[in-house]
Amino acid sequence: MLTDSTGRTIRYLRLSLTDACHMRCIYCRPDSYTNECSSSGLSVSELKDMVGHLVKNHGLRKVRLTGGEPTARRDIVEIVASLASLPGLEDMAMTTNGLTLPRLAGELAGAGLRRVNISLDSTDPALFSAMTGVDRLDLVMEGIEAARRHGMTPVKMNTVVLRGHNEDELPDLVEFAAERQLIIRFIELMPMGPLAEQWSERYVSTDEMLNRIDTIVAERIPVPGCHGAARYHDMTLKNGKKVQVGFISAMSCPFCSMCDRLRITSDGTIYPCLMGEPDGNVLAALRPKFDSELLDRILNESLTNKVVEHPATGIGVMTHLGG
Repeated sequence: MLTDSTGRTIRYLRLSLTDACHMRCIYCRPDSYTNECSSSGLSVSELKDMVGHLVKNHGLRKVRLTGGEPTARRDIVEIVASLASLPGLEDMAMTTNGLTLPRLAGELAGAGLRRVNISLDSTDPALFSAMTGVDRLDLVMEGIEAARRHGMTPVKMNTVVLRGHNEDELPDLVEFAAERQLIIRFIELMPMGPLAEQWSERYVSTDEMLNRIDTIVAERIPVPGCHGAARYHDMTLKNGKKVQVGFISAMSCPFCSMCDRLRITSDGTIYPCLMGEPDGNVLAALRPKFDSELLDRILNESLTNKVVEHPATGIGVMTHLGG
């Protein structure tokens, strides 16, 4: 098993496949990043060698493909198929903005993608455009339906809550999820990226989110057990519909003590902690040929320096780290 200095076991790898993205979300993508979509980054064979080694020899069980926007990679279907073929990999999912799912959902599902998390910060076209920089809410809606149609369920929606933008829309988003049998997860803004200096003005706590949502809820029951970063509630709405709602409360209720994650970016940089400093790079173990012993040394050294709890502010940006 891969473990850090506190004994936390790493079972979950988040792979950022590219910095490129079709959107420019205000909390994610700095102006210095271009929107050009490319296929640069670790190759299909490099990804398979690395992930296969971690699954076979170190107990890795879950991989999430992130970006940027992972489907900006022209070889995304090949990547999915390659990783899905690895014996022992129990779960592979993707976080996506949903814009390409109307076109790609069938191919991705056929290649072995089991689940998707789709970013959706608003169902209001004007607010969606203001928060994402693109006027294509219709495509995201089509993408949600395409994911459902091709069996990538449960489809999860990820909503970053920003004061002054979408905090009043939380009840509408919950009803939207309930009508479509989606799981929705509300995410506290973290003090990193383009809005880091405005964090105190933009931050909305989980408690406030719950208070806003409770106006439409008849019954709310916390889901027991550990579910990774999110704390879930089964809700029955006043209109009789049922929905599961999660809250990722990295700031008001940190979950660092049970963190089992490791992040590797598209250029091979290792981030043991989302808000921490980068620590090492895997490229030397992948190029010009795969060196499993060197990869182990690089990862173990990086994990030795994994912090006990995330710092107060982060230096990275989500479009590079992948969340």
